[in-house]
Amino acid sequence: MRKILLWILPVLIIVATAFLIFGVLQVRLEEHKLMDELQRKAKAVAESMELSAKYILLHDDLENAAALVEKFQTRERLQGCVLYDKEGRILAITERFADWREREKPYIADVLVKKEPRGELEQFKDYTVYSYTLPLITDKNVELGLVEVIYDTSYVFAALTDLWKRINVTLIILVFCILIISIFIQRQIFIVPVQRLTEWFTHFQKGETDEMHTIRDSDELGKLASEVEQVALNLRVARRAMSDEASERIKKDDIWTEQKLRDFIHAKLGENALFVVSNREPYMHVMDESLGKPKCIRPASGVVTAINPILYACGGVWVAHGSGNADWKFTNSKNKLGVPPDDNRYILKRVWLNKEEEEGYYYGFSNEGLWPLCHITYTRPIFKEADWQMYKKVNQKFADSVLEELPKQSSLVFIQDYHFTLLGKMIKEKRPDTIVALFWHIPWPNHEVFSICPYQQEILDGMLACDIIGFHVQNHCNNFLETANRLLECRIDTERSSVIRLGKETFIKPFPISIDTYFNGDAGDDTAGDVDKIREEYQLKDKMIAVGVERIDYTKGILERILAIDRFLEKYPQYKDKFIFIQLAAPSRTHIKRYHDLTGEIDELVEKTNWKYATASWKPILYLKRYFSADEIKPYYALADLCIVSSLHDGMNLVAKEYVAAKSDLNGSLILSRFTGAARELTDAVLINPYSIEDFADNIKFAIEIPPDEKKRRMRNMRKSIQENNIYRWAGTIVSELTSLRKEELSASARNKG
Repeated sequence: MRKILLWILPVLIIVATAFLIFGVLQVRLEEHKLMDELQRKAKAVAESMELSAKYILLHDDLENAAALVEKFQTRERLQGCVLYDKEGRILAITERFADWREREKPYIADVLVKKEPRGELEQFKDYTVYSYTLPLITDKNVELGLVEVIYDTSYVFAALTDLWKRINVTLIILVFCILIISIFIQRQIFIVPVQRLTEWFTHFQKGETDEMHTIRDSDELGKLASEVEQVALNLRVARRAMSDEASERIKKDDIWTEQKLRDFIHAKLGENALFVVSNREPYMHVMDESLGKPKCIRPASGVVTAINPILYACGGVWVAHGSGNADWKFTNSKNKLGVPPDDNRYILKRVWLNKEEEEGYYYGFSNEGLWPLCHITYTRPIFKEADWQMYKKVNQKFADSVLEELPKQSSLVFIQDYHFTLLGKMIKEKRPDTIVALFWHIPWPNHEVFSICPYQQEILDGMLACDIIGFHVQNHCNNFLETANRLLECRIDTERSSVIRLGKETFIKPFPISIDTYFNGDAGDDTAGDVDKIREEYQLKDKMIAVGVERIDYTKGILERILAIDRFLEKYPQYKDKFIFIQLAAPSRTHIKRYHDLTGEIDELVEKTNWKYATASWKPILYLKRYFSADEIKPYYALADLCIVSSLHDGMNLVAKEYVAAKSDLNGSLILSRFTGAARELTDAVLINPYSIEDFADNIKFAIEIPPDEKKRRMRNMRKSIQENNIYRWAGTIVSELTSLRKEELSASARNKG
């Protein structure tokens, strides 16, 4: 062994020396790169100040001098800016960097004399800064003064230190590897590492903790490949198990009802221990212009559709933005009221936002930033610092409102959607005993897309303060876990599907949302009169009717749907004068230019298509652009032979489930985009790619011509799935997960104390 080491030692010395030389060069290159970057930043700031500074000095406008040096204070790593007169006296300095005034600065006089910019490292107090000084000279070569920009350099030295550490660690690993490999080669033992690796894989796959087993199979590489394949298979099985885990916690042998959920939540949490937070309120009061008095309506919202039945069943408090123009008339001094108006089941607490707050938080950051970021529909997200600041302010306002309501005992706060990414952390900081869940109703993008967001760190920190984060489908969970792993310093536990960060574990689970039993009644009993009325009003007798129900949004694929109908009638003219598509479209977010433009595009395309095919007594598209309540939508579902859901990207899409639930006669077909969460559950729908207009058109014909028995079979299967996995089961599953997590925490705490 000693001889072998003596033979290897010169090789190791040569390799180590060469590596260290390379390391020194790499560090120097990195240092030059970082310092050049720092110089460019400082120079850019100084030059951007030059024109204004000259004006101030020429006109002796000292009132604006302070504003000038404070203008750039938000720049990353910028310590401060200083404006000097031609005598080298300080006229203005960034307030937070006022101590720089007392420091000796002999170079100032030198810059004034030479009239040349200077950039050097300077020692200030106990740290080093980079100073860039730019002389201010008129076109006639007259000295006016100079500006100085000071940058923090700590990150440069930290980066170089970190680089040296990585180089040293790499060198140690390299030397160790060379040593081991050389020993193995010298001793002519190649089979041993393969054997050990194979045995390790076996150990890993079986979860054994005892000694390694002897492998007698002569084909070690074949054995290794087999074990790798087995591990991959197990991982696939585990991932599938994670997807089904939440559903399996609650037995599926019976149907969850309103009463069962009420009993379950009261047993787990107690009376009125549930607090829901959302942007959209479940009931809003608006002025009826025709009657001249306020009325109460249910907003068109998937969140409202899903969550309202839960609080209706279990009681509690719903905190939401009071957006109705008559909301204030119906709240008490604490901004609360009982809802529903005719049957008070729970408390609605309204949070008031002014126009500036609503514009920045809702229309700005939430819907111009996060919404397009998460929906990959080729609409560029817009991030503005002012919107982000308002978003944080509104999140804090909601946190304060929730904290006012929380009782002394532990409660469950159930946060809804992307409007409140920071809310969980704000609540947890004041009430760590509170169980906080966040449900994300829209898709979660991959980490590369999410990394576009300039506030990614704060958003992820805010979300991971929650005890559990729910998504509609496992794929969105996987994207979130990958995002956290790539963008944060954290640990991902794949077995538990959790993120561990700063000692806090947050579970990431799929909970496919559903609907209540509202639409499950006999449509013929409830809506027969309304259906006949609609048929008569729009002359729909003996027509094949398709329906679409959405708010106007670029993610819903309304334009693609109309183009497909155009192509369908073009390819299959036998359906002219027999087919009518009814689009119920609620205007949405019209303050945002993209939505305003989309509304115009849809109007134009509908008009063009109708003009192309219309006769004296028929036109193919009936476009009803207004708000529709749930009661108004129900008869349209009942009369429709076909429902078209063509979302380009959607978290779940409850319209698809509402249509299926409404078809108690089993007579109907559902065309459903593959890019919805619902497509993973409603597999008997006619699944489409909405981007493929040709295929879309063909599938409209296919859905119409499905034999009656096949239609009923498909609809029966989809209704069964919705009935078994209704909104009450969804809520019960989430509560079950949360209470089980709390038990784990208490058990762990007891063990630690013991």
